[in-house]
Amino acid sequence: MTRMHLMLALWLGCLLQIQSAVVSASESAIALCPDRIIDGVSDQPLIGQAVVIDGENIVAVVPEAEWQGGAVCQRMEGITLLPGLINGHEHPLIYGDDYQGAHLAGSSAYKALLGLSALQSMLKHGWTTVRVMGDADVFYGVLDVRRAIEEGVFDGPRMTGAAHYLSITGGGGDVNYLSPEQRVIADGLIVNGPMEVRKAIREEIKYGSDWIKILVTGAFHSVGDDPKNVAFSPDELLEAIAEAGRHGVPVAAHAHATSGINQAIRAGVRSIEHGTYLDEVSIQLMVQHGTFYVPTIYVGDHYAGTDHLLAQEKNDDVYLNYRDEWLRRIGLAHRAGVKVVVGADLGGFNIPPNAYAREIKVLTEAGLSPMAAIKAATSVAAEMLRWQDKVGALRPGRYADIIGVVGNPLDDLSLLEFPVFVMKGGKVIDLDS
Repeated sequence: MTRMHLMLALWLGCLLQIQSAVVSASESAIALCPDRIIDGVSDQPLIGQAVVIDGENIVAVVPEAEWQGGAVCQRMEGITLLPGLINGHEHPLIYGDDYQGAHLAGSSAYKALLGLSALQSMLKHGWTTVRVMGDADVFYGVLDVRRAIEEGVFDGPRMTGAAHYLSITGGGGDVNYLSPEQRVIADGLIVNGPMEVRKAIREEIKYGSDWIKILVTGAFHSVGDDPKNVAFSPDELLEAIAEAGRHGVPVAAHAHATSGINQAIRAGVRSIEHGTYLDEVSIQLMVQHGTFYVPTIYVGDHYAGTDHLLAQEKNDDVYLNYRDEWLRRIGLAHRAGVKVVVGADLGGFNIPPNAYAREIKVLTEAGLSPMAAIKAATSVAAEMLRWQDKVGALRPGRYADIIGVVGNPLDDLSLLEFPVFVMKGGKVIDLDS
């Protein structure tokens, strides 16, 4: 951290100049001129280029010598600019390691307040877009947080996703460690049979979910279920895809077991979350169907070998015994053409905000190049969201969601843990507040 604090101090003067320029140039374009630009699309960084911003959008990426705007080109010595990062799988309202117990202890309002704080920290660490994959909340607090951010009440990332994850009775979204005399509302939305699935999806969409999240198999961090078992029956799964599809809403499938992964792909889900036991058939199916893959690797590393989880043994079974093989399979999927997306899956308030970027670095252990890993958190993630015309690339017409790091992240992806410049929609975010 000493080296990082020194770099921040050196950068402070330049940052203040840029903030002033953004404020004074509200009706005219400005240009940011870093050492290099990683635009989220190109295979090589761009050198000697300027990112031109007008209002909340990027209007051009041009050689510095061609910039003819009214404002000077703001030099950013030693800085690499990248698109704002996209966290493709997150639970910002989950605020404790024992998230099911925390769910029972915290009100929806309390979770929403902590979740807002977590999202603001994510933004300050470069995550300008977040896809929520259910949030252990009996109401719709995360969608109210999204609304408040969209209305400009608070700064925060752009948000999309599902308010709840759908689970069967006894599945990964149910509370399975209490006696049958206890009557609690589970952290997941419990549905059994096609008609309950249909009703739940309609309610999710009614209250603002623009994704549907379904726990096709058991989970690793919940108690009393088996991630190697398939939870939803084929007719329930097909009903989920059909009902969501009627409303134009994509489905994300939490799936660990091989057969669950393959059933979900064949049924038509847009993304596979985790996909721990994918096989060669899974890879072929994902390529054939254009299914996105969000492996969420680092969350298991974060908890491996600790005593923080009630289901610690399940987590450690994978991360201490199977991790290398899983990484090998992820690499096979990537090389076969499967579109791999960064999703941290770490939760919110109790997580150090720099930790989310470690998911990008760990993808290189699976064989992705540093540039491919960055694309997994930018342009590929934007494509999964169907937001490729809005975010994920430093290209004309996209929002001016931009981050800057000191040095070259292609040489050291850990630099992404501590951006020194964050802009969302043309507004520079105060990293010190």
